[in-house]
Parts: sequence; C-alpha cells; structure tokens
Amino acid sequence: MKPHIVAVCIACMLTLPPLANAQDHAKGHVLVLPEDVKWAPGPASLPPGAEIAIIEGNPEKAGPLTMRLKFPADYVVSPHTHPVTEQLTVLKGSIAIGVGKKLDKTKAKHLSAGGYSVMPKEMPHYAWTTEPTVIQLNSSGPWGITYVNKDDDPRDKKMGSN
Repeated sequence: MKPHIVAVCIACMLTLPPLANAQDHAKGHVLVLPEDVKWAPGPASLPPGAEIAIIEGNPEKAGPLTMRLKFPADYVVSPHTHPVTEQLTVLKGSIAIGVGKKLDKTKAKHLSAGGYSVMPKEMPHYAWTTEPTVIQLNSSGPWGITYVNKDDDPRDKKMGSN
C-alpha cells in the first residue's frame, strides 16, 4: 500500500469516536429491539405529555447516554440549554429546532424522520412539533436542562402547584 494512503487511513481512524468505552465492555454487547423499548412518563424537566425511554446509560451519571423521547403534536420545549453536547435524530414524525434565547418560529429548521442535529453544550435552543414525534438523543451524563426563562421550567410549575 502506498504511504500516503496508509497515512490517510490512519488519520480517518483517529477521528472516529471509540466504539465502546470500558463501561460498555463490562456490560457486553447492547442490542435493543423496538419491541423491547420501555416507555415511561417524561422527566419533570420537560412539559407534561412527553414520554421517555432510556436505551443506554443513566442521565444522572457520567458516561454515554442514549434516550428516546416521544412528543405529542403541538408540543413545545421553550428555550433552554444543556451542560453537554447533544445529538438528536428524528426517528418518526418531525420536529422544528431553533437556536436562540427566544422562541422564534421563523428562524427554526424542520427535521423529518432521518434528520439529524448536533447542539453544542450551553447553546440556547428550542423545539416544537406539529405531529406526534419520536426522537433519539445521544449525549453523555450527567445530562440536564436549564431553561433560559425560569418561568418556562415545568419543575417550578409542578412545585408551585403542591
């Protein structure tokens, strides 16, 4: 093989993410069939109506994290940030995503099934659906959400209603 081709192959391999970390090796191979996904009510940090399925990891602990979220039609997540980078893939339906501290539907992009987005950590963004939608989030723990406007945080509304 020619030296420049070998160098390019090595450079490409070095830019790929590791296939698994030590924690994954300890668990073994992870294989999740669609019928094995266990849905639960969404976390308190999201407006009511969402459902969540943790595929891999624990949102409260360090390490790889894969979760799926189901949103009903006309669901809105107000401007917020995350402490970690988040990769989003639309599995079913569609979602509109915008960047900024104010929800502006004219500045959002609509992603349909197969669409993908990467949101860097601490970048303010928002999202909404117009139809039932399922997304997959790949990130790392600990995962969290901080709303730009404290009045938009559903956790505060739930605490205030007690």
